[in-house]
Amino acid sequence: MIKKQTFIVLILLPFALFGQNTTDIPLSYLDRSFQTYDQIQKAIWSTPELGFLEKESSGILQNHLEEQGFAVEAGLAGMPTSFIATYGSGSPVIGILAEFDALPGISQDTVPYRKPITEGGNGHACGHNVFGTASVAGAVAIKEWLASTGHQGTIKVFGTPAEEGGGGKVYLVRDGFFKGIDVVLDWHPATRNAVNVATGTAIQMVDYTFHGKAAHAAASPDKGRSALDGVEALNYMVNLLREHIPSESRIHYVITNGGEAPNVVPEVAKVSYYIRHPKREVLQDLVSWVNEAAEGAAKGTQTTVSSEIIAGFYEKLPNRRLAAIVQKNLETVGGIHYDSRERAFAEAIVKDLGLNSAALDDVAKVQPLEEEKPSQGGGSSDVGDVSWNVPTVSFGTATFVPGSAGHSWQNVASGGTTIGTKSLINTAKVFALTAIDLYTKPTLINEVKEEFESRRGANFRYESLLGDRAPALDYRLKNN
Repeated sequence: MIKKQTFIVLILLPFALFGQNTTDIPLSYLDRSFQTYDQIQKAIWSTPELGFLEKESSGILQNHLEEQGFAVEAGLAGMPTSFIATYGSGSPVIGILAEFDALPGISQDTVPYRKPITEGGNGHACGHNVFGTASVAGAVAIKEWLASTGHQGTIKVFGTPAEEGGGGKVYLVRDGFFKGIDVVLDWHPATRNAVNVATGTAIQMVDYTFHGKAAHAAASPDKGRSALDGVEALNYMVNLLREHIPSESRIHYVITNGGEAPNVVPEVAKVSYYIRHPKREVLQDLVSWVNEAAEGAAKGTQTTVSSEIIAGFYEKLPNRRLAAIVQKNLETVGGIHYDSRERAFAEAIVKDLGLNSAALDDVAKVQPLEEEKPSQGGGSSDVGDVSWNVPTVSFGTATFVPGSAGHSWQNVASGGTTIGTKSLINTAKVFALTAIDLYTKPTLINEVKEEFESRRGANFRYESLLGDRAPALDYRLKNN
């Protein structure tokens, strides 16, 4: 009799939970797990790995997901550090994006003044140690809710390598790994708490390599043809064409190989270009123009030139309905609250930046949902390709001290402290509350998809800006 009664209680438990407010299930899990995710994010912070080389960072996240009952597939789309972790069954299927790559040359300790741990070493100046950990924490919290309530639904974590220039998400999109996903939730560490409605810019990253003839630069320069001259001629022409392209365009370059010695006419020279525009159709015209300039530069210097597309991203496709859902949940969770130690740290950074400490009050606030407006330039993200294939929303929480610049040592410092951990816990809570809304109110997903199809257009067909190239797994090795 006792066994039978126990069985009945277990069967009825999920139904009883449906009549209660079950949002405290994931929220209380996250509050209890602060130390766990603090340790995970700091472990990734302590081992900053560049794009496509994030073996340890990816492994830390995969191991935790497996321990929490997720099925993990790794090494997808030709990228050894990519993974997809899945829990649950049936629809809706919600995806969460996770990033974990670091940046070169920005090593920094967790102090409010410049102090590299390793001179010239890597650092998490974009906060991807916090990014990946928050996404995993949110997914596990959602799993806790699914398991406790017995509700139908699937949660997937997409471990996406090399956001900083390698475009890991694009390969996953191109190879069909986002098919069957209903909604994608994305976030990024920021200096404030806000839903991101900006579309950013589409981008192509192109390397141009010029080949000439080596010769002694003093004894027989007439016998040589300088590959560096080809690079400089290209750069000069691009700087001339800036006057004649749309003002919201962005073109920037760096010479990655200018020769070996001044007394040798360079046989090989290389320049790396980033070309951006808010609309990918215009971007493609700009890339064609730069390609023509490269061919002209080669002809004028009697060298040859080859080009290689390293990465290419779409601009983001916004979704107002999905943004409103996240805005509601971000306001429910609220902002970041510094303790006295964190406040002193942040005040020291603000003072170093020459700013007023009153700006620190913004971390406790949630910004109102902004109106969309045409992009006037700005950064690019491989989230763009995802957003044109699945309804996607992005938001940020206050991981960094207000006033800090992107990709700065200040960001490395704050992201490796409990400020970063508080930010990631809040982010995970927003993920969990948003997922519960989508799982329990099917009409919301219908509304989100209707807007998605309307914005995308009936004739849209996805074509990657990468063509059919394989992932540039050595792009960081070649440029460092």
